[in-house]
Amino acid sequence: MPILDANSFEFISRSAEQTRRLGMRLGALLQSGDVICLVGELGSGKTTLVQGIASGWGSLDPVTSPSFVLVNVYQGPEDQQLYHLDAFRLGNARDAEDLDLDEMLESGLLVIEWADRIREALPLEHLWVTLHWIDDEQRDLLFAGRGSHYQDLLVTVRKQLFGIR
Repeated sequence: MPILDANSFEFISRSAEQTRRLGMRLGALLQSGDVICLVGELGSGKTTLVQGIASGWGSLDPVTSPSFVLVNVYQGPEDQQLYHLDAFRLGNARDAEDLDLDEMLESGLLVIEWADRIREALPLEHLWVTLHWIDDEQRDLLFAGRGSHYQDLLVTVRKQLFGIR
């Protein structure tokens, strides 16, 4: 496990509901144009976190894994859209670009599962979340902000969760 720096923090979730609540806190802070990159093995809690993000962001749509359709679109406040991309079945960054990734980046909030598979197609600034399965109930989430906007976002989330900057 890497040493944490000022632009990252770790959170141990003790249940799926706690992971969703963490996602809700994060989602409430997100805006159109933000990019959230999720990486982690199967069962690590990626879709569960997205359920919370979508809810906190203001979507009433049910969130499911887009594994077979590649992209789910959820409606949010003021006709904004949350794009939930699953890159697991994509071969490379070009496949992501063929899905009109640029349009998603310009017109809504983008959350990407298996983001490491299309790293070259991603903007340099984003929030990177690495999830690890610990046991049936616990997950380890490591958040890293890449760029000042996402570093500021993490400061806010960390303060909400732990009362510290």
